[in-house]
Amino acid sequence: MKKQLAVLLSAAMSFSMLAGPAANVFADDDVQEISWMFWDDLEATDDLISQGYAQVIERFNTDYEGKYHCTPITTNLEEYYTKLNALVAAGQTPDVFIVSPGPNLDVYVDPGIAAPLDEYLEADGWKDTFSSDAVFAQQTYDDKIYAVPLNIAAACVFYNKDMFQETGCDIPETWDDFLDVCQKLQDAGYTPITISAGTAWCLSMLAGYLCDREGVDLSKVESGEESWNNDKTVAAGEKLVELSKYFQPTAAGDSNDVATAAFYNEEAAILIQGSWAIAQMNGANPAIEDKCGVFQFPAIEGGNDPDRVIAKSDSLAMSSSTKYPEACIALMKYFTDDTAQKYTAEVGGKIPVTKVEYDASKAPAQLADVMDIFKNASSTFGFYNESLATTEAGSFFDDTMVSMYLGDYSPEEAFQKIEDWYQDNNPGGVRDAG
Repeated sequence: MKKQLAVLLSAAMSFSMLAGPAANVFADDDVQEISWMFWDDLEATDDLISQGYAQVIERFNTDYEGKYHCTPITTNLEEYYTKLNALVAAGQTPDVFIVSPGPNLDVYVDPGIAAPLDEYLEADGWKDTFSSDAVFAQQTYDDKIYAVPLNIAAACVFYNKDMFQETGCDIPETWDDFLDVCQKLQDAGYTPITISAGTAWCLSMLAGYLCDREGVDLSKVESGEESWNNDKTVAAGEKLVELSKYFQPTAAGDSNDVATAAFYNEEAAILIQGSWAIAQMNGANPAIEDKCGVFQFPAIEGGNDPDRVIAKSDSLAMSSSTKYPEACIALMKYFTDDTAQKYTAEVGGKIPVTKVEYDASKAPAQLADVMDIFKNASSTFGFYNESLATTEAGSFFDDTMVSMYLGDYSPEEAFQKIEDWYQDNNPGGVRDAG
């Protein structure tokens, strides 16, 4: 087995209160009760995508009243995987749960926690409703599909159009342009960039873009053919540190939500984040939609292909131990039906994964910019932390990037730390630790 869940049973006990909804059984024995776990509070959220998911659950429960019923288990993004893994370790895996696709989904595939979905996708033409087989690329292991994508989003750069206009800033196309824009904004009294280092993956996403733009070949450093400590990774680290002088002063402690709020509350001019934030921004402050532009992460002169895009999707997995697979599949189909997928685009601002037709004039203004970025993309790649050999390797990368930003290590020292960790741990057996 390539990986094991890094969760102690004692941790499961500390989160046992979460299992209540999963264990709930209706008095009516004819009703099949299932649970669905998600990383947002459906009752308190301003996020429009999350609100759409809540509508899916409500619609499902109404339409299947007397036959199926779904009870959500909700938490927050920062704690989601810790709590999900605690339920898994306690033998209380939710029937359906949201996951991030990519290499580390096999933490649920290898131990048999997630069920293969091919037979359900092939039945009744469900798979034919999706835009292409390519949308399942990051959910496929050993030629089997283990999760269903719900949407597609890109990591990009949001900017405040008013602030750019007031300072005479154009959309930056190169790294030097980007630094010049940040300096102009700072000179005019604006906070140039808001970003979260308190939520490590946000800073790690920036590091991943810089590494890719510098031309880092992730497969080679993963395998040991190249060291993590090389000219390209160090140059990427140096650029992250260089850019950090334009971050908000509280970036080290700010969570993802706090950093994003600083942008949509117009306390900063630029947010480096994913298009998944559109629903959060527009839901919390509808006025930001008309002021918010989006551009592709800038090119590095002499570097790698500048049209490569970090892409990601929310996806649903089904527990292999569920008592009611038919109810689970029925729920998953509701997330990908025309009603849900039209909402994804027209309200949530994410790209649908099905062939549904939607009214682009109703969609958030930012979606058109994101569609242009995808249209011009030469290829996509995943988050570095989700693309490494193990979840532990990804976490170590994240934490080391934060430590580098905080000044605990120089860029060279930081990437040597990652190299040393790989030598010591040989994650997944993919590297010769000699």
